[in-house]
Amino acid sequence: METQEAERLSLRITVAPGETLTAAALLAQRSGLAKARIKDAMIKGAVFLIAGKGSRKRLRRATAPLKAGQVLELHYDRRLLEVTPPTARCLYDAGPYSVWEKPAGLLSQGTQYGDHCSLVRQAELHCQGQRPVLPVHRLDREATGLMLLAHSREAAAKLSRMLQENRIAKGYRVVVIGRPEPAEGAIELPLDDKPARTRYRVTGYDPTSDRATVAVTIDTGRLHQIRRHFAAIDHPVLGDPRYGTGNKNQAGLALVAHRLVFRCPFTDRQLAFDLDQPQEPEATS
Repeated sequence: METQEAERLSLRITVAPGETLTAAALLAQRSGLAKARIKDAMIKGAVFLIAGKGSRKRLRRATAPLKAGQVLELHYDRRLLEVTPPTARCLYDAGPYSVWEKPAGLLSQGTQYGDHCSLVRQAELHCQGQRPVLPVHRLDREATGLMLLAHSREAAAKLSRMLQENRIAKGYRVVVIGRPEPAEGAIELPLDDKPARTRYRVTGYDPTSDRATVAVTIDTGRLHQIRRHFAAIDHPVLGDPRYGTGNKNQAGLALVAHRLVFRCPFTDRQLAFDLDQPQEPEATS
């Protein structure tokens, strides 16, 4: 008789003294899931091993030996694990960091239910485990655009400091419903009880569809800042599934993080990346 498996579950197991089962076998026994599903979940980052205080890492090796007192966590979501993610593209690998084009539908980072649908995991595979992958900033899952990933703690610290000091210029291309007035200005509305400023410039308008193309930069980095700010002034981003009304469509979120400009913290060379104007990353000083 076939047993119906759970669609979604979370399980936490403390390894008992004398336990001889492998991680995959123990999780299968306790969860009721087939071992093949457990192995797939492990490969896709849905299993964690807690080996001591402050030590919580994804466990991907099905035959990993266990020690008494260690804790296994399984966060299983069948539908999520069955998703085939879109593929990101590495545009520039400087060694200490890299620049990627993240497609819509790909998470910046994984969740407890797995990381196979994340840019970080794809970058880890690109690096073949030879370098760490540390995200310097994030981009909404629904958005397309450029992201910086650090491959050392030194690079992460330097790039994060540059972001905080506004020494990394990020440009966004957004399509909104209606035509914002004035044609150039700033939206200064607090988000989550914190100051937030979004600067914009209307670069085009189609009266037939009543849609405007807007060039955007942000002075702060609040959650979903651009989307929330434009929805707040009644010009929601086209295709936004969460914010605004009258802006839903089948084509997806019309928000692209198309431009990154910064001076390399290791070589002092000026670098510019623009998805709208593909070119060599090195720009003139």
